[in-house]
Amino acid sequence: MNDLKQVTVVSGKGGTGKTTLTGSFAALADDKIIADCDVDASNLYLIMKPDDTETGEFTGAKVAVRDEERCTRCGECERRCRFDAITVDEVDELACEGCGMCVLACPADALRLQPIVVGNWYTGISRYGPMAHARLLPAAESSGKLVTLVRQKAEDLAYEHGAGLILIDGPPGLGCTTTAALAETDLAIVVTEPTLSGIHDMERQMQLIEHFDQRAAIVINKADLNEENTQRLRVWCERKGLEILGEIPWDPQVTDALSATTPLVEHNDGPASRAMRETWQRTAEMIARL
Repeated sequence: MNDLKQVTVVSGKGGTGKTTLTGSFAALADDKIIADCDVDASNLYLIMKPDDTETGEFTGAKVAVRDEERCTRCGECERRCRFDAITVDEVDELACEGCGMCVLACPADALRLQPIVVGNWYTGISRYGPMAHARLLPAAESSGKLVTLVRQKAEDLAYEHGAGLILIDGPPGLGCTTTAALAETDLAIVVTEPTLSGIHDMERQMQLIEHFDQRAAIVINKADLNEENTQRLRVWCERKGLEILGEIPWDPQVTDALSATTPLVEHNDGPASRAMRETWQRTAEMIARL
């Protein structure tokens, strides 16, 4: 499907309203697949409420495993491990980084790296459309690879259902999960807020997006909390040639919608909900131009 478009919603910091925006977009958009790629703190599924039809384990990390019959207790592995993850008696799976140094150092070939389950992925159908999502286990690693897997599952759903759009709820920040969520997408929507930390983190995230030479647009959430900072954002976007898709006001009904685990645009018709609908309209127009 050559005309499949992928749009990733990200934020420089957590708590800016990224998932609230994605959930409302999912309720308003037609002919789309929903993907929750914030695997370290997955919560879009709480709003979408998909009936999962397929699930699987994700083994993205490896830890050292000892063959007790071969081990001579020489202690070479313990001396070489810079993470203090292995002794002559046991392996600490939480501390092990899977680097393989102990395997190379063992003179008795008593150690090997073995994949372990670090999360689960799901695909299913919600009332808003097909959805792919995943949850990483607490303290588990390889989250970037799990994001890539979720996106692959979403693409499979898009081809299966003939959808023309994949809406991706990406993670906040600049880590490998964000890079995996942004890679080769058609549009990055950066959700920010008029606070010093929000502006600073948005600027850093735009550096990442510019590094990959990707098209981007901005949504200012809680735009009426600080007019001076909101104006600063407008000027910055104008200087960068970035389109502001929407300015969403602070609205206590947003919290009510989250508590009801319902997309904002379906929960009420308050000022934030109306602004969200206008933001989606401009977003849809921008997607059509891609």
